[in-house]
Amino acid sequence: MKISTSFLSSPNIPKDLVKLNETDTDYIHVDIMDGIFVKKKTMPFKEMRNIYKYTSKRLDVHLMVKNPKKYIKDYASLNTEYITFHIETDDVLKNLELIKKYGIKCGLAIKPNTEVKELVPYLPLLDLILVMSVEPGEGGQKFIDDTENKINELKVLLKEYNSKALINVDGGINKDTKDKCKNADILVVGSYVILADDFQKKIDEVR
Repeated sequence: MKISTSFLSSPNIPKDLVKLNETDTDYIHVDIMDGIFVKKKTMPFKEMRNIYKYTSKRLDVHLMVKNPKKYIKDYASLNTEYITFHIETDDVLKNLELIKKYGIKCGLAIKPNTEVKELVPYLPLLDLILVMSVEPGEGGQKFIDDTENKINELKVLLKEYNSKALINVDGGINKDTKDKCKNADILVVGSYVILADDFQKKIDEVR
């Protein structure tokens, strides 16, 4: 199981990014919020682009924004492996193609109440599907138990359509909920790691 660690709940982002760089986390999960698609707002790109000063890890960027197009070019310029945005936004196909144009792997995120069948038209373009196991926009939430069924349903769908897209799960991941995500390929872990003293120990517990 690959691990993507989010610093959304970090009390000291530079310090925690340096600490994460010393772990074997596979990715740094970068949450971008615009205050419109979700209530909260994250720091602007002019600050976020400094991530490279603190970590050499590849980035897994999650755009929780109403207009992904405004952000794609900027985040494609970083050490980014995946850019994921929400299927519940406009111009989905155009934005997926734009991400591909920059040579970045593209993903779609689905909220807890969004059905997996809505992904079908976009499967040929997708490298990643982010299943939200909490409502997007805030760290430290409790894992929604029904997510396990959703992951399993998605696994069947991907096989049916011969899709190679990876399944990523985000929200409330810890040593107790990881077993509900056995059919996932990547787990996003946030406060469980970032608020602990020993980052590596917590990453090992969920890997």
